[in-house]
Amino acid sequence: MLAVLCPGQGSQKPGFLTPWLDLPDAESRLRSWSELAGVDLVHLGTAADADEIRDTARTQPLLVAAALLAAEHLPMRQVAVTAGHSVGELGAAALAGALPAEAAITLAGVRGREMAAACALEPTGMAAVLGGDPDEVLAAISAHGLHAANRNGKGQVVAAGALDGLEKLAAEPPQRVRVVRLQVAGAFHTPYMTPAETALAAVAAGTTPNDPDRILLSNLDGTAVDTGRELLDRLVRQVTAPVRWDLCMATLARLGVTGVIELPPAGTLAGLVKRELAGANAPEIVTVKTPDDLPAARELIARHGTVDETSKHMSRDDNHAGEASS
Repeated sequence: MLAVLCPGQGSQKPGFLTPWLDLPDAESRLRSWSELAGVDLVHLGTAADADEIRDTARTQPLLVAAALLAAEHLPMRQVAVTAGHSVGELGAAALAGALPAEAAITLAGVRGREMAAACALEPTGMAAVLGGDPDEVLAAISAHGLHAANRNGKGQVVAAGALDGLEKLAAEPPQRVRVVRLQVAGAFHTPYMTPAETALAAVAAGTTPNDPDRILLSNLDGTAVDTGRELLDRLVRQVTAPVRWDLCMATLARLGVTGVIELPPAGTLAGLVKRELAGANAPEIVTVKTPDDLPAARELIARHGTVDETSKHMSRDDNHAGEASS
């Protein structure tokens, strides 16, 4: 069984889309999507510097567009599972057939703009909390009035909230813990993003989704999304809810995923999967960073990409049973 993953904010690098524009129709596709996103995706993916593509309003639609552009050159019909990290969920939803590509790009544009606007309302930030005892880490985050915004697997939690709370956490970390401030505009996936969630909900209400035609994992709890309406509800809630990528990876393991492809700008999620799903049953991983990586991805799909119709309809009970054991 094969899973395709769509990365989230922070994975972008200057110029990472440049080689993709050599593919037929790639530039015209990006220019069309730029009108929907409200940003120049061609410029952002090729000529913009690191500061420009760090802007949340620009980064989010850029990442979704990059994943969808690369996926157009892969036999996605043979992929059983899709998942995305944070804004990457919009790309994963499109690849699962639950949203048209145009709707995913539009929603990413709105999400990015509104989250950027919410960041400007109050000075907040995020920090990676690396290592330590998981319970002690979560307790320390809470004790400083912060939120565990991302739980990305073993030894990696992202704390988010007021800047003074982040400073105190860095000054008084739990034992065997390193705290690294992240270069982001604010406290994503926390109640500070409530205005953005409200704005995204208003736009999402005018979107008509389809039921996913493959397993589509949710960041809320790692479970498979059953219906298009549930998908939209979860995508909206995710703006203020923690990203439980640890539970998504637990579901990949429980499903018996044997192959993983990360779409561009690839690397971050592949690293998390490699560390979390190590051992005898570790999946084979291909990172698609440039078009030169497409043949390896197609070959991986050919060997691992058999769609299991029964697993596509996993019951909610099975999902929660796996969550409880993770």
